[in-house]
Amino acid sequence: HIRVFLSRYRRPVTCSQCNGKRLRKESLAYKLSGLDIAELCMKPVSDAVRFFENLDISPFQRDMAKEILRLISVKLGFLQRVGLMYLSLNRDGRTLSGGEYQRVNLSNQLGSFLTGTLYVLDEPTVGLHERDTEIIAKIMSELSSLGNTILVVEHDRRIIESANWIAELGPGGGYRGGKVVFSGPKDEFLKTDLVTARYIKGIEKIEPPLKRRNGTGRKLLLSGAIGNNLKSVDLQIPLDTLTVVTGVSGSGKSSLIVETLYRALAREFKIENDFPLPYKKIKGVQYLNSVKLIDQTPIGRSPRSNPVTYLKTFDAIRKLFSEQAEARAFGYGPGVFSFNVPGGRCEACKGSGYQRLEMYFFEDLYIKCEECGGKRYNPETLRVIYRGKNIDEVLNMTVDEALELFYDIPLIKNKLTLMNDIGLGYLRLGQPSTTLSGGEAQRLKICAELNNPPSPPFSKVWKGGIIYILDEPTVGLHFRDVKTLLDVLNRLVGAGNTVVVIEHNLDMIMASDWIIDLGPEGGDRGGRIIFEGTPEKIENVKESYTGKYLREYSHSLLKRH
Repeated sequence: HIRVFLSRYRRPVTCSQCNGKRLRKESLAYKLSGLDIAELCMKPVSDAVRFFENLDISPFQRDMAKEILRLISVKLGFLQRVGLMYLSLNRDGRTLSGGEYQRVNLSNQLGSFLTGTLYVLDEPTVGLHERDTEIIAKIMSELSSLGNTILVVEHDRRIIESANWIAELGPGGGYRGGKVVFSGPKDEFLKTDLVTARYIKGIEKIEPPLKRRNGTGRKLLLSGAIGNNLKSVDLQIPLDTLTVVTGVSGSGKSSLIVETLYRALAREFKIENDFPLPYKKIKGVQYLNSVKLIDQTPIGRSPRSNPVTYLKTFDAIRKLFSEQAEARAFGYGPGVFSFNVPGGRCEACKGSGYQRLEMYFFEDLYIKCEECGGKRYNPETLRVIYRGKNIDEVLNMTVDEALELFYDIPLIKNKLTLMNDIGLGYLRLGQPSTTLSGGEAQRLKICAELNNPPSPPFSKVWKGGIIYILDEPTVGLHFRDVKTLLDVLNRLVGAGNTVVVIEHNLDMIMASDWIIDLGPEGGDRGGRIIFEGTPEKIENVKESYTGKYLREYSHSLLKRH
């Protein structure tokens, strides 16, 4: 083992027995061109490529090992091609950024150059900068030209435009989708009026703001950040703005914003105790009331958790049912309509609607409860009706349907309206949180924030009150969903908050007030702020890949019009 963790602080120290090499001395006795396997694996990919190209072995040994050397060359070559030449071979997988992990995985899957193979890729551009997405698009094109079929689930504009054949599902999300609305050549697809085609053609687009916000003049300052690959970074965030943090994958965005800034602020406000990565000082905290990290982790680990329980809308719904004539006649309070406590729930399944069958040697099975038929409540509770619906039928309604049912109940309607505004009108009120995607969970968290205005004594200083940090919130979102998300983020800023978003999406970057660009590359060749300013100005920064692709994108939008 490399690390021994000391006390609750989990500060790593190098193992004294192997000096961090992980292997016993007997294994380290074998050397290749003067290096043992641990020393070789400490090299970055670029150095490892040169090492094997200039390997000091005899012609006989090279002939014996030619197939092994070929495979090594192919694997390292792919890591280089996807822009990971700076990663050391022994890099701990847990320290990789999302984009780095995605590219390592892709290199591993595609590096064999098989023919006659069907590759199925689920959003391969997740966590990737536009530069890296362009590389992935070229690799997929090469693979298809070798006689392979590449099937990609994707929202990225560049990948869609590079496709030969497009299948569009829809027409909406959730219950409004599930149909193949188009399947055919890309040229035919672009002649349609489908929502994706409209965005690709520029008929619909996400417009940048007419005027970018300058904020209040107050700033949050973090200086001397040196964690991971950061090079003593001094960070300035203008408050009361939508600030986007950009840069190629592995340039240090998460290290700076999540692992340093967020953790430092979370300790200041006594929200979390995780130690931030090293930094010198932070200033401007007095202008804030709190910090919140809105990520794509699930909103609940149990099927009992669902959208209406998470947003606390279910409390009002249960109270409404308890006020109906039949409920009052039998003395039913709001607790009777809860499936989490005894009373009105089905006790056979304890209100879950399903019963678990332990399979021992196989994965457990969940079958619909025979007692309640999956309705979670006993027959007595289900007899209580509100506007023709019992409590189970309400939980099975979509947000859109529930808005019509509760049109005159502000406490419920307002929260459901927010869910609809953020593009979640298709979700069912009682849908288990374990079935929600990361993007859906993240948008629900934003709804919860908009639903919770500050309570005294902070209400008087609500202006500039909270800094929200989001890590790639557009992952898994369609163009139209990105537009909806932007509207909601702007509402957060408009309410007097600061929103900081780590993002690769060009539409999101163009719509921001301020950009902080890290780079210029990833790993050791990154970790510096190379630009701070508005989207218009970054287009002229030669060192910035973000500026280059933003310039190309803005020019392409102009050509379409």
